[in-house]
Amino acid sequence: MVRIAVCDDEQYMLNKISAMVSAFFGKSGLQERLPRSVEVTPFSCGETLLQSDRAFDVVILDIQMAGMDGMETARQLRSRGFRGYLIFVTVFGEMVFRSFEVQAYDYLVKPVGKEQFERTMERLLASLMQREAGKKLLVQRGYDSSIIAFDEIVYCEIIGRKIYLHLVSSEVIGYYDKIENLETKLDSRFYRCHRSYLINMEYLRGYSNGAAKLEGGAEIPVSRLRSKDFSEVILRYMERGKG
Repeated sequence: MVRIAVCDDEQYMLNKISAMVSAFFGKSGLQERLPRSVEVTPFSCGETLLQSDRAFDVVILDIQMAGMDGMETARQLRSRGFRGYLIFVTVFGEMVFRSFEVQAYDYLVKPVGKEQFERTMERLLASLMQREAGKKLLVQRGYDSSIIAFDEIVYCEIIGRKIYLHLVSSEVIGYYDKIENLETKLDSRFYRCHRSYLINMEYLRGYSNGAAKLEGGAEIPVSRLRSKDFSEVILRYMERGKG
């Protein structure tokens, strides 16, 4: 099941966005494109969303809310390991610049029109479909394209405007993209330990002196800002493996 949370402190907007999401994913024939069913859960404030023990794939957040606003809610979600898609709802188009801080997938400007909403949902649907397609990454380099299984990737590195995928086979594949875009396409086994690196936790073999030691001998820096969070991520990942 694809779980989508909608959070807005205005009851009218909460009902409207929830209904629009349900209507979009309830379209005839959509199950042929996305075989999993979709569940929409409404929240009237950021605090109640953060208190939920449910694992969401998509969170649609109003930025301006009483109490904890959407940006702070998003920061806390990310700090707790949320790797899904964040979509902001705002009355100010310029808020898109702040949304980069929490790797937002897209944003909707109020009043939310049908055309704008459908465009965002179609993008989201395409990303969800890619994620469902056997956990593989489509890499395009000019006229060439490659399909790479997630479990082939040991870590991802960005240098300048180019991403380099370091594979189990020792092959390195480079292509042009933003690491924020790549991060939304990968699943929860990948962790961004540094602004320039994403590591596959399945290949983590140790952590000391501010570096993640990966299978094959690579040592990847972990930024000081992420070191505490990284330790918690390791523990959660180990606990999940036991289950």
